[in-house]
Amino acid sequence: MNEADGSGPQGQGSAQSKAVLRQFRVIFGAVRAHFHEVEKQTGVGGAQLWALSAVAAQPDMGMGDLAEAMDIHQSTASNLVRGLVQKGLLLSRRADADRRQVCLTVTPQGRQILQKVPGPVSGVLADVLAQMDGDVLARLHADLGQLIGALGQQADVGAAKTPLAEL
Repeated sequence: MNEADGSGPQGQGSAQSKAVLRQFRVIFGAVRAHFHEVEKQTGVGGAQLWALSAVAAQPDMGMGDLAEAMDIHQSTASNLVRGLVQKGLLLSRRADADRRQVCLTVTPQGRQILQKVPGPVSGVLADVLAQMDGDVLARLHADLGQLIGALGQQADVGAAKTPLAEL
């Protein structure tokens, strides 16, 4: 960085870096607006709805399966399930064959909530990324990896396994 190109220590940045920052703001704004609308219409947070939807798609799934389906930590999945059980949207019972295993099932009230969800339950960003061309995703992955590397110690790599709705 140098002051000649406007990227000096005062953090002004070049015109291109400002344009990219605006793009991130647009993306974050779309994600935030979607999750706000989802919670407004259903009364349930985005991450919990995604968990509820994953269980609805695969009844009797276990906690590990849910964590894998959502690409989150198992402890995060457990916290989401705890909240859904408390709200009466999900049932959690021990498996008959292995009492250490938990089987999750959506309640009728949970199914009613899922019918109210506006847009993709996984979130708009996850949905759009899933539909993108593989070459574009590969470039994004490489470029964002470089950005994360440049963040150094400020990059919270643990956040990679946290649902966007929870950040």
